Amino acid sequence: MADMQVRLTKPELQQFITEKVKAGDFPSAEAVVEDALFRVMEDKVVLTDEDVEAIDRAAAQFARGARRPPRHFQ
Repeated sequence: MADMQVRLTKPELQQFITEKVKAGDFPSAEAVVEDALFRVMEDKVVLTDEDVEAIDRAAAQFARGARRPPRHFQ
C-alpha cells in the first residue's frame, strides 16, 4: 500500500497531535491520525434535530458563562 501525505491546515489539530505524542498516548503522529480515522469509520451515531438543538442550547449557555452542568447531570 502506498503512503499518503495529508496536510493539516488547522493549528489546533496539529497541536492536539503533538500533545498526544508528547504525552506518550501514541508513538507517532501517524498513529494519532489512524486512530481518529478508525473511530470515524466505526461511528454510527446520527444526531437528531433534538440532539442538535440541545447541543446548541448548551453551547449558548456556556458562551454566556454557565460553567456548571444542569442539576440532572450532577
